[in-house]
Amino acid sequence: MQKSNFIVALLLTFSFGLFGQNTFTLKSNDLGGQATTTAEFNGFGCTGENQSPQLSWANAPAGTKSFAITMYDPDAPTGSGWWHWVVFDIPANVHELVANAGNLEMNLAPKGAIQSLTNYGVGGYGGPCPPEGHGLHQYIITVHALKTDKLGLDANTNPAIVGYYLWNNTLAKASIVTYYQR
Repeated sequence: MQKSNFIVALLLTFSFGLFGQNTFTLKSNDLGGQATTTAEFNGFGCTGENQSPQLSWANAPAGTKSFAITMYDPDAPTGSGWWHWVVFDIPANVHELVANAGNLEMNLAPKGAIQSLTNYGVGGYGGPCPPEGHGLHQYIITVHALKTDKLGLDANTNPAIVGYYLWNNTLAKASIVTYYQR
């Protein structure tokens, strides 16, 4: 009987090690499978509230010195997708962005965080605004755990350059996908 208890305990320990690990995770209290007009851009023919979602993340890998958040639409009819939000230099002790932190005028982003240019040509959050009748677009919101505390970039840096620096400094990333159409 003792031998079978030992085997069960060993199997549970092994199973937890394989399947119960705490992985880097991104969550949102605001997002579901479909974005709403709360998140939709206000401009380019869209009339939404342009409010960035609340985001929180947990279980960053050891060695994380800062975070970055990106929001990208690979379905935009541009040949290269569309960057809707690029935030970096988020301090390592921060694990949440409150709703509407992407509104630069409200100053809700963590101190030291930089919200650089989007493909709309301005900094901060620019919500979904797919062309009418173009079908569902996916919006990939990603948190990047970075091995550097600062990327050395500023608010005028375009998304492709930020992406290059993220690619070279990301330890891990976690994403949420939401969809929107008009």
